[in-house]
Amino acid sequence: MTSALVLIDLMPRIVALPLAPHSGEEVLERGRELAESFRERERPVVMVRVERPGVAEQPPGSDFADDLVHDGDLVVVKRTVGAFHGTGLDERLRALDVDTLVIAGLVTTMGVESTARAASDHGYRLEFVADAMSGLAADEHDFAVRRVFPRFGEVRRTADYR
Repeated sequence: MTSALVLIDLMPRIVALPLAPHSGEEVLERGRELAESFRERERPVVMVRVERPGVAEQPPGSDFADDLVHDGDLVVVKRTVGAFHGTGLDERLRALDVDTLVIAGLVTTMGVESTARAASDHGYRLEFVADAMSGLAADEHDFAVRRVFPRFGEVRRTADYR
């Protein structure tokens, strides 16, 4: 069994939001660092982005941030808050013998938390990279990191994966 990195919604239009306690750019750079570390260890990297359903064209900045996705990464396009519903993510991870998900990205109390709760429901072990995620407000992020996430798994930092 192995661990996989799951990076949520690192898209220009979300990275540009006024986020706290970490800026979108800080989260993006830490996400890139984590992805490189996982690739070096030949562990799966999953890139998740959202598309709004029922619209003819997605808003500008709806693709992944530049230089984020590399050959061999799994790409998931979700149409809900979390990354599991209707995406085939669980089946793809099981095919790779993944049992642990290391989760980071944007926004802490939305895409990150929703994906984590579904992952827990699917039986995955979870690790949360607290400094590689951020929220729409610092107090929301801090509450999730200190009170919610420890109930589902381990809370760690980017440096733990170097």
